Amino acid sequence: IWDQHFSAAGGYKYGEQPNAFLVQQAARLPRGASVLLPGDGEGRNGVWLAEQGHRVTSVDGSAVGLARAQDLARRRGVTLSTQHADLGDWSPGPAGFDAVVSIYLHLPPALRPAVHRKLVQALRPGGLLILEAFHPDQLPLTSGGPKDAAMLYTLPMLRDDFGPDMQELLAEETGTVLDEGPGHHGPARVTRWVGRKAAAA
Repeated sequence: IWDQHFSAAGGYKYGEQPNAFLVQQAARLPRGASVLLPGDGEGRNGVWLAEQGHRVTSVDGSAVGLARAQDLARRRGVTLSTQHADLGDWSPGPAGFDAVVSIYLHLPPALRPAVHRKLVQALRPGGLLILEAFHPDQLPLTSGGPKDAAMLYTLPMLRDDFGPDMQELLAEETGTVLDEGPGHHGPARVTRWVGRKAAAA
């Protein structure tokens, strides 16, 4: 279905510029970090992180999205590692990344907790997880996101998913104005969470 979404959009569905919250939070990343981006779509966030000198792996279920991500990386003169995978079946392997960036990765309740746990497992001790997603209050708004309340995220839900291994650094449910291509445009209600994986005992 995402192949159809990306093909139908003409240009980049969510634009070519990085997510504003990610840009704000990127200063937390160590220099030359290895960063995993699940659900990176057409690559706007992964390519931007590569431009900042990070080693980026973008994983997505859409071959069309990943092809566009590679095209964007070529145009920007950076290298992006891409993996075509269904996040429900995929496993990143343990403790391989300095950071995980999850931007508008909305998963059904049957998949979400397990995938979120895999993201925590993918982090090295001390690694960062940066997330922005739509809040249930987004439902009546027209700026994007799933029209299914079960796929929208609250802070208690995320805290439960990520569990005790993650130290919360930032957590908010707030309003913002999105300007991310035709797919995300206008006033929005979002949930933001940043955490650090506990150092090994």
